[in-house]
Amino acid sequence: EMDMVRLLVRRGQPFSVILQCTDHIPRLPDHQLNLILHLGKNNEVVLKLSDSEQDHGKWWFSQCNAQGEVMLTLHSPADAPVGLYSMTVVLLSADGQILEQTKSQTFYLLFNPWCKDDSVYLPSEELLQEYILNENGILYQGSWDDITTVPWNFGQFEKDVVDICFEVLDNSPAALKNSEMDIANRGSPVYVSRTITAMVNANDDRGVVSGRWDGEYSDGVAPTRWTGSVPILRRWSEGGGQKVRYGQCWVFTGVACTVLRCLGIPTRCITNYSSAHDTDANISVDYLFNDQLESVSEGRKDSIWNYHCWVESWMKRDDLPEGYDGWQVLDPTPQERSDGVFCCGPCPVHAVKEGEVGLKYDTPFVFSEVNADLVVWIVHPDGERIQVSQNSKVIGRNISTKSVYGDFTEDITANYKYPEGSMKEREVYKKVGRQVGQKNEGPGQFELFIKHAPAIHGTDFDVIIEVYNAGREDTDAQLTVTLNAITYNSIHRGECQRKTTSLTVPAHKAHKEVLRLQYDRYGACVSEHHMIRVTALLQPTDQDNIILQEINIPLKMPALHIKIIGKAIVSRKLTAHISFTNPLPVSLQGGVFTVEGAGLTEAKEIKTQYVLVLETIQIHQLTSCKVKSCLFIRNQFIIKGF
Repeated sequence: EMDMVRLLVRRGQPFSVILQCTDHIPRLPDHQLNLILHLGKNNEVVLKLSDSEQDHGKWWFSQCNAQGEVMLTLHSPADAPVGLYSMTVVLLSADGQILEQTKSQTFYLLFNPWCKDDSVYLPSEELLQEYILNENGILYQGSWDDITTVPWNFGQFEKDVVDICFEVLDNSPAALKNSEMDIANRGSPVYVSRTITAMVNANDDRGVVSGRWDGEYSDGVAPTRWTGSVPILRRWSEGGGQKVRYGQCWVFTGVACTVLRCLGIPTRCITNYSSAHDTDANISVDYLFNDQLESVSEGRKDSIWNYHCWVESWMKRDDLPEGYDGWQVLDPTPQERSDGVFCCGPCPVHAVKEGEVGLKYDTPFVFSEVNADLVVWIVHPDGERIQVSQNSKVIGRNISTKSVYGDFTEDITANYKYPEGSMKEREVYKKVGRQVGQKNEGPGQFELFIKHAPAIHGTDFDVIIEVYNAGREDTDAQLTVTLNAITYNSIHRGECQRKTTSLTVPAHKAHKEVLRLQYDRYGACVSEHHMIRVTALLQPTDQDNIILQEINIPLKMPALHIKIIGKAIVSRKLTAHISFTNPLPVSLQGGVFTVEGAGLTEAKEIKTQYVLVLETIQIHQLTSCKVKSCLFIRNQFIIKGF
């Protein structure tokens, strides 16, 4: 899959090379063959191979002579450092003098998840087909109750990708500071994977992708325009290690998955919905509002990302007590520093579930992402804070990955935590050190619900706020509702609408407040993630029972329809009929279709000359079909003010 010319092998698995003799086969014991391996950009590490398995766990070789050739079978240890090896065969005289030697030949040595002695061994061919060999995948976005998909071309077997992956390792601070020590550590998937999480983002080093979330991408490529990892890795390499602009969490995740699968570490992409970013490491997300429902958080504030992507890699954890092998969280998105560097993991998923936050690496942060509490405070003008709610069921929902059995989601939330509210979950809750004496509210007099009609980008839709009074008396209250355009990671892009209403709710009755959100109000400020956050604050008169509820509404985007014309035949041109319907009440210009497919075609952009005014655009594109694979085609329109 990787290369038809160069030799790529996996450690712990014998491989053979043929030594061709121009004269005659050297006779033993008059002569002796030795193999010398060099590893490192400057051949820093030298390994001399014995011709017998004297020391278990060392390189050795055997030989077989036949018809003017010598077949040398090399045996690598299952914990050998991965990398580009240089091999020389040396002919020695009986007294140890070098009589002749071959020109240096190179080969790549990779991790071997098929080998039982390798620390990345994965005993399932079905899982290996997906987590090592599958070049195409799906990343999940949207919201916990409305999951959307983004196809991603990992392309770990594409031309030159393996070279670039080792180039990424060679540019790490540890490799540049002490190459020999770095190479010695490359036998460990823990070390290699942690290095990759630091190097995929460009915050501290000569990393690959620069992150940006403010919507200003004119000096690079908008994160939403990438369709796969290969163009990003090639651009980084061709630029001499200059960071590629720009990425967000799913881009960092896709690139990390490509590199780790390419190196031979089984890896899958994960999406955590309602993911906490706990900046002060207190295992809770604190939201502070004034009585006008304006955020008054100071400095770096906690937040809940609508979704957040990371990867899991499969490996043994010989550096930890028994029981924490298996899937490990690795998060290349730069959020918080770990040991002074923007990286995260590997963190055992099992340690997160059991609340063992003392185990490395970065377990407290990952625990917060999936299992923190949301605590809401109202700050009065005199500075007094009142805790109005605490919710343990908001954060960490529908944790999803692509199934090995098809293009559909597998919910793995149970891997990360016990069922919310269960006795076991409460035990873990206390173990992590949360305050048992925190506010534990029973059912209050009021209940607050937020609902909405189907929300399609470009249309007007209704948001319904329902206030139910479970008390025995009619009660006055003030309801404040705000609708804000946000990014998927909770950055506010502008207020779309606000309404404050004084109301009287009859006993055992519900009051409904309907807000009509018009495209004219949200179209100018909605982010590229097409998301609206609705926040409702209910303040009963003369009562402390303040209630705050919040939901995110992902706006539905139009589908891109692809129809293949005729039969797909290897090495024949294939016609794809692509159509897109503009749902907006405004014209669109500058349409760009991006086409990419592993083994089919490199990423290419097809610009259209159409003006889109509430009608369908149709275009035909010819592409050459070389090998098995499918086309990945995404739409991206660049519109000023959109």
